[in-house]
Formats: sequence, C-alpha cells, structure tokens
Amino acid sequence: MSKAFGSKYSIENSEEAKEYFEFVKDLLDNDVVNEMKNYRHHYSTTCYQHCLNVSYYNYLVCRKLGLNSKSAARAGMLHDLFLYDWRNREKKKGEKPHGMNHPKVALNNAKQHFELGRREEDMIVKHMWPLTLRFPKYAESYVIVCVDKYTAALEIGTHIGRLMREKAKSLKLKQH
Repeated sequence: MSKAFGSKYSIENSEEAKEYFEFVKDLLDNDVVNEMKNYRHHYSTTCYQHCLNVSYYNYLVCRKLGLNSKSAARAGMLHDLFLYDWRNREKKKGEKPHGMNHPKVALNNAKQHFELGRREEDMIVKHMWPLTLRFPKYAESYVIVCVDKYTAALEIGTHIGRLMREKAKSLKLKQH
C-alpha cells in the first residue's frame, strides 16, 4: 500500500500525500473498500491496489491541473468497487460484458456506503469511456479515463516484466 505503481516514492512520505490522505482516509479505513483486497484485478494486482494507484495519480493530475483533486482522489478509490472476481462470475442473461457493466455496479456500491457528489458519480460511472458510450461530463472524468488506462498498463507491464525476468532466470539456470 505504501507505493503507487510506477512511483519512485512512498505515498505516505511525500509532501502532497498529507492532503491526499486527508481526502481518502475514511475510504482506506472502510471495511467495504478493504474488501477489494480479496479480488485480483490486473494479474497480480488486487482491485484495492489498482484503485489506490488510480486514486493517487488521479489526485496528482487533477491537483496539477487545478481541478477538483479531492473528488478525483475519492472517485479513484471507488471507481472499481464491484466486489466480485470478474473472471469467475457468471454473467446474467442480457448483461453487458464486465468492462461495460462494472462502472454501474461500482457506482451503486459506492452510493450505498458513501455520500457522493455529482462529479464523483460521473467519474465512477464513466471511467471506462468510450466503452460505456456516454461522454464524461466533467474534466476530472476525462482525467480518470486516462489515469485508469495508464495505471492498468503499468500493472500489466509490471506483471509481464516479472514473468520475463523469471523466464530469463530459468533459462540461465538451464544453461549452467
């Protein structure tokens, strides 16, 4: 939890982290949010770690752009609050694929447990745009669209890099 993927710095020890943690502390301490630790998301990354990555980078980008960084941090932490393993979940008849459906599930779960503003709702439900078809309404929503894809690429790249290092190591052992 101490580091967002791709970051050189521990989240807890950076200067902007103090404000970030003020914005999301209640979410990080919440049992429902912590339940995301039980679900694998992108290979070896849990849903919780992915949401933490998105939340932190979303906060940083929106802060730099002068946008609502508090809403960005909070929506980032809740954007994938779907609470199931999408690989093993049986799709209901007529249900859209996970990529198109989970933003609504996450929004419904988030609304059950937290008070959300319109901006946060828009970020959560539209973070998979253009898959979700409806255009984001706020600048912060476009940021989360990009940040979500960026962090997913980092997480997948980290996993592939680990596999490649393991393969190279096993090949070296076979040669000796």
